[in-house]
Amino acid sequence: MALGEKGWLFVSTRTAGNVYAIRHDGVKALETVTIATGLNMPNGVAVQGGALFVAEVNRVWRYDAIEASLPKAPPPVLVYDQYPTDRHHGWKFIRFGPDGWLYVPVGAPCNVCEREDPYASITRLKPDGSAMEVVARGVRNTVGFDWHPQTKELWFTDNGRDMMGDDVPPDELNHAPRPGMHFGFPFCHGGDAADPDFGRARRCAEFTPPAQRFGAHVASLGMRFYTGAMFPPEYRSQSFIAEHGSWNRSKKSGYRVMRAKVEGGKVVEHAVFAEGFLDAGNDTAWGRPVDVQVMPDGALLVSDDHANAIYRIAYRRR
Repeated sequence: MALGEKGWLFVSTRTAGNVYAIRHDGVKALETVTIATGLNMPNGVAVQGGALFVAEVNRVWRYDAIEASLPKAPPPVLVYDQYPTDRHHGWKFIRFGPDGWLYVPVGAPCNVCEREDPYASITRLKPDGSAMEVVARGVRNTVGFDWHPQTKELWFTDNGRDMMGDDVPPDELNHAPRPGMHFGFPFCHGGDAADPDFGRARRCAEFTPPAQRFGAHVASLGMRFYTGAMFPPEYRSQSFIAEHGSWNRSKKSGYRVMRAKVEGGKVVEHAVFAEGFLDAGNDTAWGRPVDVQVMPDGALLVSDDHANAIYRIAYRRR
């Protein structure tokens, strides 16, 4: 999800291959406009300078003056088309950083493997598609990142590898205060778990450990720092993280929205914010959170690709 400068909400659908614009009154949708169909897993949307940017697996498109053009979508302009074409972890969450560059992750094309750049990294490029470079390495599959409102430093989620057991390795919340850091994949997971296949090549001590370890296989996806004024003051600058939920544990985990309080570059508190998507009694889920978006009024939107819905979480003072 991405919020337009004039209030339209832009939503991508990875599996359906479509991108939509939603006109709303702040509480409910009033109109839905289809911007694009038949794209290759268009997971990422971002808005900058009045333009909508949409990421497919191997390329990025730009729709100029998007909100001024609606309800008719403008023709897309190709920004960049040199990303790998692998579909395994190939979908891309995108956001513009405070430096004005577009940040685009490139997932590992496997459960665990060692591949050349730009695989298993976060890259960035200028809005015109030039000067693409790798910002962070050792990142298996991030599907959410944001910059701390005060420090402007990058934080991102990462999904741990599979097939090491129910409880290993953890998913991660990582902190990248500068470019060039390596976060361990495929050699080390969670900061201290050597990979059984690649761990002999390099030691865990060589890499940056996670700022926060999440549950194993919870599939931590979208994240945002809270910048609104609706919630109580203690929520300011806390991070909300969507846990999509496990697919390969003997007992399901995740399926909720977490929060992480960050102070001085460290996570000082980590707790559940919204749950109930998973019925633990019969181990079934009716919803799977994907992304979070802070709205102008301070409410928090949560997207769900299982129930095909977007929820609004608001705070009401008693």
